[in-house]
Parts: sequence; structure tokens; C-alpha cells
Amino acid sequence: MSGLAERDCVPCKGGVPPMTAAEITLLLPQVPGWESVANHHLKKTFKFKDFAQALAFTNRVGEMAERQWHHPDIHLAWGLVAIEIWTHKIDALTESDFVFAAKCDALAPD
Repeated sequence: MSGLAERDCVPCKGGVPPMTAAEITLLLPQVPGWESVANHHLKKTFKFKDFAQALAFTNRVGEMAERQWHHPDIHLAWGLVAIEIWTHKIDALTESDFVFAAKCDALAPD
């Protein structure tokens, strides 16, 4: 498990500078399969063998999001769950977004 997954998200109260492209580039290898979209948000699509598994994963991510006070956009479809993460308060990426991505990976079945 990534060291990021063991950390907690830090709630953003605003006024935090967004991550730079260089900072994003350094952290991205720690969350394999995630992509940075326009240095604004992270996105990954998880694949499952059926709707039930995709829904169960969505529920696990939702429960974790509530505990972390960090809420992604989740798109559920048959056998697919797409997750997009960014810090809404500053409309950009922070380190907590990478922590959240790693936590999502830890919840996904192998």
C-alpha cells in the first residue's frame, strides 16, 4: 500500500495555494493509474466484472469520503466506476487529493 494511503486528508479551508505542475508530477507516480487532467483534478476508472461489484466499491469509497471529509465526483456504470478528485474549496489539486486517490486504490479489489 502506498504511504499516501496511510495518511489522512486535511480539510481545506481555502487560501491554500494550488499544487504546481511540478509538484503534481512528483506525486503522480505514487498513485498508479490516476491521471492529472489539466493539472486541475485527478481521474481514474476502475473496472469490475459486474454492476454489483462496481456498486459495492462505490459505497466503500463513499463511506471513506465521509470519514475523510473529502468528497469526489463518482460516476457509476455497469462494471465501471470513474472517480474525479480535486479540492473544491480552491478549485485545484492539493496533496490531500493524492492521499484520497491512494485510499481509493486501497479499497479496490485486486
